[in-house]
Amino acid sequence: MKENVLDVLMYLFDAYVDTEEDPEPDQHELRLELSRAGFGDAEIDRALEWLDGLTEHQDNLTFNAQTENGTRIFNDRELLRLDAGCRGFITYLEQIGILSPPQREILIDRLLALETTDIDVEQIKWVVLMVLFSQPGQETAYARMEDLVFDENSGVLH
Repeated sequence: MKENVLDVLMYLFDAYVDTEEDPEPDQHELRLELSRAGFGDAEIDRALEWLDGLTEHQDNLTFNAQTENGTRIFNDRELLRLDAGCRGFITYLEQIGILSPPQREILIDRLLALETTDIDVEQIKWVVLMVLFSQPGQETAYARMEDLVFDENSGVLH
């Protein structure tokens, strides 16, 4: 089975987001479940590292005071990996209040950590859900983002 890290993450997210069980099974349990689901060891390792990075980096990121007129400037590495549509979608999510500036930075960090060259808006939607889910007090933003992900009538965003 040829899968990438995001496929493994989406499988885990789908399996644990609405469960009443312990939301943080140990890594041994996760490895077994993912192996039974057909994922390879390399993808499992990278997905678990990605998840560790999701929580680790949240405390290490520092931010300057935000102004309402501030603009996020993408560096060369980000421009290479996130096309105009991706950058526009991230800005849109921030403008409509789903993402705060610190959450935007976590999102960009985790998108670049996917190690894929072809990041698209659909992938961004899933990673946003994972970022919001990992943070307490983000239920409203999560619900709004969930509507964007699962809205079957979604069209082009303006």
